[in-house]
Amino acid sequence: MTGEVRVLPLRGIPELEEGDDLAAHIAAVAELEPGDVLVVAQKAVSKVEGRVVSLDGVEPSPKALELAGDEDPRRMEVILRESKELVRTRPPLVIAETRHGFVCASAGVDASNAKGPDTLVLLPHDPDASARALRDRLRELAGVEVGVIVSDSFGRAWRRGTTDVALGVAGVTPLLDLRGTRDTAGYELHTTEIAVADEIAGAAELVLGKVEGVPAAIVRGLDVAGDGSGQDLLMPRERDLFR
Repeated sequence: MTGEVRVLPLRGIPELEEGDDLAAHIAAVAELEPGDVLVVAQKAVSKVEGRVVSLDGVEPSPKALELAGDEDPRRMEVILRESKELVRTRPPLVIAETRHGFVCASAGVDASNAKGPDTLVLLPHDPDASARALRDRLRELAGVEVGVIVSDSFGRAWRRGTTDVALGVAGVTPLLDLRGTRDTAGYELHTTEIAVADEIAGAAELVLGKVEGVPAAIVRGLDVAGDGSGQDLLMPRERDLFR
């Protein structure tokens, strides 16, 4: 797939507000090349799309009061509103399926890098649409074809720690299907699919970090252009052994 990969943080992007032209901010600090993959933190996308809520005026439901434990029940109420289904609960921890089909902690609702106290950032309504819009706008501004990934940090059922994964994808092949190919020993692979978009998101997170204030990075040197979406990476419910 590649001989060398470079991950380049995009510094100098200001604090983002609802309605900002995120692509213009990126184009102002990035020297994009054809074939680059731009990875943008979900919170950056959510902020410009207005997916930020204040806890002022949020009235917690009985269910939120039950699940909040010692934490703010208003935050739990927002989590419940963003959830399609509660998968596991251990107050105040909630693992939920979002309307997008993501299974994650707190339905993706997060207070880190928000707009201030008592403020929460929600996932974009449609991360794939967000990625496509960014890609189209960057083509208009910079005149180059790049892939775009909207990423967020997820935990994993069988591993400690979080890693970034791809929520939205545009212009990138999200999965590399190796089924039917043979390894160097001649063994035919029967189940192997590589989550390429997730791997790229994880690589970019190494320079984005959680406290650095860097909302985007370029991953350069890959040949992964193609079609697909973040939805392609979701585990079908009938194959989900953890539910």
